[in-house]
Amino acid sequence: MITRRALFAGGASAGLALALGGSPVRAAARRAPLSDPFQLGVASGEPTSDGVVLWTRLAPDPLALDGLGGMPDRPVPVKWQIAKDENFKNVVRAGTETAVQEEAHSVHVEVDGLDAGAEYFYRFRAGGDISETGRTMTAPARGVRDRALNLSFTSCADYQTGWFTPYRRMAEDQPDLIAFLGDYIYEYGDYKYPVRDQAGGECLDLAGYRLRHAQHKADPELRMAHAIAPWVVVWDDHDIENAWAGDVPEQPDPPFLKRRADAFQAYYENMPLRRAQKPDGSSLRLYRSLRWGSVANLHLLDTRQYRDLYACTGKSGTVGPECQERFAPNRTILGQEQEAWLDGELKGSEATWDLLGQQVFMMEMDWTNGEGKGYSNEGWDGYVGSRDRLAAGIDAYRRNAVVLTGDVHSHWAGEIKRDYRDPGSKSVAVELVTTSVTSAGDGLDEYPNTQILLDENPHVKFFNGRRGYVRTRISDSEMKVDFRSLARVTEPYAPAYTSGSFVIEPGVPALNPI
Repeated sequence: MITRRALFAGGASAGLALALGGSPVRAAARRAPLSDPFQLGVASGEPTSDGVVLWTRLAPDPLALDGLGGMPDRPVPVKWQIAKDENFKNVVRAGTETAVQEEAHSVHVEVDGLDAGAEYFYRFRAGGDISETGRTMTAPARGVRDRALNLSFTSCADYQTGWFTPYRRMAEDQPDLIAFLGDYIYEYGDYKYPVRDQAGGECLDLAGYRLRHAQHKADPELRMAHAIAPWVVVWDDHDIENAWAGDVPEQPDPPFLKRRADAFQAYYENMPLRRAQKPDGSSLRLYRSLRWGSVANLHLLDTRQYRDLYACTGKSGTVGPECQERFAPNRTILGQEQEAWLDGELKGSEATWDLLGQQVFMMEMDWTNGEGKGYSNEGWDGYVGSRDRLAAGIDAYRRNAVVLTGDVHSHWAGEIKRDYRDPGSKSVAVELVTTSVTSAGDGLDEYPNTQILLDENPHVKFFNGRRGYVRTRISDSEMKVDFRSLARVTEPYAPAYTSGSFVIEPGVPALNPI
């Protein structure tokens, strides 16, 4: 059993790696012993002021190619406990859930009746086996403004391109909440020169997606991050297929809606989500809001499932000023229903801060160096109408909005303007873009064109090109931001360092360097 103290003992990571068939050197994926059914660890998520979701998935053979984790085709009772102490002397809730093959023997326990703003510990039992212990938190009660939120967020974890050390470093901070903003897995097949080898080929069906999730979950560093704090998650493209847009895939084979349904099913099975997020075939409503007292509301957005097709070319990429379709007022990246929902959430918000957790660059960004201009039609630059409507709502409702973004495999920070076509337009929000866990390899602190991009986009204030995560402390009076970077992920156990720090104040949508 791994407790909070044991998580950070010097040898915990290496010991788990050996137990799971890994090692701190480049090696092919190897199967773990076929005994422990809890090799995918435990997780919690979706905290409210009186409850939380507890998750596990039984898999004595995580790398079984059928994606079922070596489990027999029969229901398995799984007992659970949640307590106020790590030793389970004060158990406050307990019960039994049935894990079935139709859901890959995953368990989603929606616990309620807990104290607000409290720390809890939980574990599972199946037969004679007991899981590691997880730590979780409930949110403060509505109206509470004196309880800060320690939130860390990251995105883009490609198993083949590096070691998951950023997860370990994030866990060591012991945050209250972790937000993952897309590309939890990559659907790709094998790379020619991987840092470490993944199991299975390209994810095309339910078995493939289940296997890919299982290999990620069995990683000791990811297990550590899931066990230390509750998570909230949203997907991006690689959780299903690169650059998918609504019902349109990047590639036509296999039939996309069947592939999307399989990916959605595996995503639900492997995340600490509520039954409200259970997919209905190729549909799954993932957008939702969570509240941390009256300090912050976190609105999780889905910029993939409901978006219009990419402007001008129909494919994701860079388009020039001649692409006027991106300005069409009826174009949407969120879909009309989600836009209306978000507008209502912002209009009715009573929190000091409104955080928007989403996937792709919202700020305008000219990616072409020197003369000429080039804009990504995959981000909000391809859906200017959506951005204008959101900026107008933030401005009209006087919200302290901070956009949390993933996708681009590097740290960025800047300001959302009310209207980028007006050179004198005011800022209405701040955007914080996290780098990746591993995607794009080690990276660099700066690239040869970094300063050019910053000069040509003056509303963008910060860049760092290493891997890592963003750490924030959000109180009623300010939001402190640390961009945490690692010099390498192609080798394990690199330390994290702060590559940039800022403070954001309520009523002032600007980044103040520290």
